[in-house]
Amino acid sequence: MTDSPGGVRPPIDWRTRSHWIFDMDGTLTVAVHDFDAIRSALGLPPGEPILEALSQMPSSEARAALARLDEIEREIALQARAGDGAEALLSSLADRGITLGILTRNAVEVAHQTLRTCGLGRYFDPRYVLGRESGEPKPKPDGVHKLLDLWRVGPEQAVMVGDYYFDLVAGRSAGTATVYLDPSGGFEWAEYADVSIERLEAVLALLE
Repeated sequence: MTDSPGGVRPPIDWRTRSHWIFDMDGTLTVAVHDFDAIRSALGLPPGEPILEALSQMPSSEARAALARLDEIEREIALQARAGDGAEALLSSLADRGITLGILTRNAVEVAHQTLRTCGLGRYFDPRYVLGRESGEPKPKPDGVHKLLDLWRVGPEQAVMVGDYYFDLVAGRSAGTATVYLDPSGGFEWAEYADVSIERLEAVLALLE
């Protein structure tokens, strides 16, 4: 366990966490997005988060850019591949009776297509796959709160799993446990994670 900003979090009994929320791209799937190329295609300045940059545009320009972003994301979704260990982890969690959800900054239609392409869709009730239409996108905790409300559970029963700062901050802000996946082992944002792992399979050790 890592210390969090503001103090040390108490130990977590992962076996009591009955509801798990996953980021999608780069967490359950192989990361293939070229965000610099996407920004360039949308006419956005380099380095800025895409959705936040779009929100600052005049509405007519933003609508056109968002439609183009949807097209780009659909193309990527058709090429998606499940990440190493994703199938085994989701299967094991489902066998344990754990409820699974997705929270992504993609459009929800794109999220469903990605899951179909990867063969992972059967693990997720479509109601529990949330995209950017579901509220303020990560790092805001809106989507996490919405899933908790749908499930009628508190954050002490939930986990957020992701590979990026936005995922961890969203989970931490909502009060869930957080798992940080970083195959490189660099763990740049480990201060926002309760556990940092290099492989998805490592989650299973938490449940033993």
